[in-house]
Amino acid sequence: MRSAQAVVGGARYAEVVTPDDTDGALLPRLRVIEEQPLEARATAYAQVHDELKLRLEGGDSAGADA
Repeated sequence: MRSAQAVVGGARYAEVVTPDDTDGALLPRLRVIEEQPLEARATAYAQVHDELKLRLEGGDSAGADA
């Protein structure tokens, strides 16, 4: 496991990258979003939120079946 730091929108974030993090694309994606106009950022952040929520909720239901 490794960790990385990034600055997005003036805030410093630490990210832990686990072995199952196959694409590692979240921080670069957030950097791209942060460079967009405010209205586009709001839409893009909402999309990231929805995708992460689906991923997390999917993980919960998969664990319940095991």
